Amino acid sequence: LPPRHMDSVVQIVEALESTDYGFTGTVPELARALGGCSTPGCRAVLGEPPDVPPAPPTLSPEQWLLFTQLLHPDAAAPERGAVLAPDGSTVALGPLLAGLEVGLKRAAGWPVPTVEPPIDALYAVTIAEVLGTSFLLARDGDGNRATLGPGGCWDDVDDPQNYTLLGPPSPIPDAIANGAMDGVLLGARLAQAPIPLADLLRGYYRTGNGTEEGRPPSSYRRRDFRVLTGPGKLEEEVAAMLRVLQVLPPTRELLEDVGPEEVVAIAHQAAQDFMEVYVECPAIVPRCMWGARPYRGTPRPLTLPLGSVYIHHTSTPSAPCRTFAACARDMRAMQRFHQDTRGWDDIGYSFVVGSDGYLYQGRGWHWVGAHTKGYNSKGYGVSYIGDFSAALPDPDTIALVRDELLPCAVRTGRLHRNYTLRGHRQMGHTDCPGNSLFREIETWHGFK
Repeated sequence: LPPRHMDSVVQIVEALESTDYGFTGTVPELARALGGCSTPGCRAVLGEPPDVPPAPPTLSPEQWLLFTQLLHPDAAAPERGAVLAPDGSTVALGPLLAGLEVGLKRAAGWPVPTVEPPIDALYAVTIAEVLGTSFLLARDGDGNRATLGPGGCWDDVDDPQNYTLLGPPSPIPDAIANGAMDGVLLGARLAQAPIPLADLLRGYYRTGNGTEEGRPPSSYRRRDFRVLTGPGKLEEEVAAMLRVLQVLPPTRELLEDVGPEEVVAIAHQAAQDFMEVYVECPAIVPRCMWGARPYRGTPRPLTLPLGSVYIHHTSTPSAPCRTFAACARDMRAMQRFHQDTRGWDDIGYSFVVGSDGYLYQGRGWHWVGAHTKGYNSKGYGVSYIGDFSAALPDPDTIALVRDELLPCAVRTGRLHRNYTLRGHRQMGHTDCPGNSLFREIETWHGFK
């Protein structure tokens, strides 16, 4: 089959949009015919799906099979409907295309669906139903049932075919969360100014040969979703969706003993957790995605919460990396240097900051690193890729650590509220993290 990559999807969408082959609907409606967005809430909002048409002659049998597989829902493995985007994130097609369908319908003057209570169709079909259901199912459990996540890794980033989750699945693995946020953002954009979907997707994910230009808009999905979706909006939509599910025959029984106050409580918890995990905390690229070698020996666990953070720059590589491919390459080179030349067990840093909008997992949250001699067990080592002696990282790359990673680490109990932030040079004989970056971090919260 073609690679499970967003490029393959854009090629399929372009071929479907370029011809009339007897299916009168849009590409998102075709997606619904194939099984995308087939839940009770989705049917209530968008209506019953169309019949499955014969394979379109503009697609190869392999393309049609891939498209069919990506949209066939599998409750046991929701991640099977996902593809790898050029920015290194993984996106589920179901919620993405459902959001695009709402956007196209709104642009065409679609009458608002008469659902009681009234709901925002764009949120209903992308995130509200699956989020409400996930937290509803977990409420009677023993506390061990996952409600969000996990992330996962592809077998091969050049020819992605299999995506494996890094832990027990919830109804909303990271791929579904990304697809839902993208569905909301792109659906809202289409409703304002409809354009061909292939053009919309190509521009947003920067598919084709454009990825070396730097950050695609998709790498800003968390920031843009936060701007569009105020704190109360998601909670409001999840609560409204749960009330709709209370009256739909397929889901009535599931909610028959859930009172109005419990609906509000479930919606509040669901929205709060989703916003913290996927909007307020930054995305971190796991080791298996950047191609890490195994750790040598046995890692030593950190005792959390930690009291310190040490800021570094890599110096070599000296240029900031602006794409997933370039940052992953730099991570592998640093790990080789740290393991083969320095003789360390692994890449030394806890986290590494790319200029592509993402953090990269080094030793991570839980294991002692090799970044600040004498202090490795006392704090996290966070290093910016590049030489920042004379220049600063981009403003949003600075903000990624200052405004997202550090507050997230405090909220999630990994870092003390009154943590101390220092530059590497304060702890040893080095110029790191460079004069420009050091002057910048002197202005940050916690700097001593």
